[in-house]
Amino acid sequence: MRRRLRRAFYDRPTLEVARELLGKVLVHRTDAGLTSGRIVEVEAYIGEADPACHAAPGRTARNRPLYGPPGFSYVYLNYGIHYLMNVVTQAEDDPAAVLLRALEPLDGIELMQHRRARIAGAPPVAVPDLCRGPGNLTRALGITLAENWIDLEGDRLYIEARGSRPREIAWTPRIGIRVGTDQPWRAYVVGSASVSGSKGLRRIN
Repeated sequence: MRRRLRRAFYDRPTLEVARELLGKVLVHRTDAGLTSGRIVEVEAYIGEADPACHAAPGRTARNRPLYGPPGFSYVYLNYGIHYLMNVVTQAEDDPAAVLLRALEPLDGIELMQHRRARIAGAPPVAVPDLCRGPGNLTRALGITLAENWIDLEGDRLYIEARGSRPREIAWTPRIGIRVGTDQPWRAYVVGSASVSGSKGLRRIN
């Protein structure tokens, strides 16, 4: 049974949301078709006191979604190259979000491979690699700045529960950042072939 996540799911402490997003399914509907994937890797970014969070400088035009209601998307361009998608959490004016780092592809795999193709005639990207890493994830699902600040309770970009819960989850320090690396706020599904980066450290069920 498929059940779309509602506002109350996101309106909770960010680490709880991060843990429970694992195993849920991100869905994006576009004119080109529907694509989706099971979330297998996330990172939490929490508040102005977190030097790695975009809220660290305080409110800006760029980070406005972080201060808005929970259950909205926050998409930004990273280093002018990759779009990264975050899910806004906690209460309004309490800035925090969960970065989606990797998915196991489910629906629209051929469309994902088309979007990931860089050279005409090159072999298609292997399915486990399509959404490995936050930049590849958004490219495969066709997520750009046009999907910034979208209500995840809508029909265009949303997250579903499909009755699958990970057997084992691991927590590690966040990766790909230069500050705030001491916090073990990256979580991933143990055993998933689509997880990016290093694996290890403490585990929970």
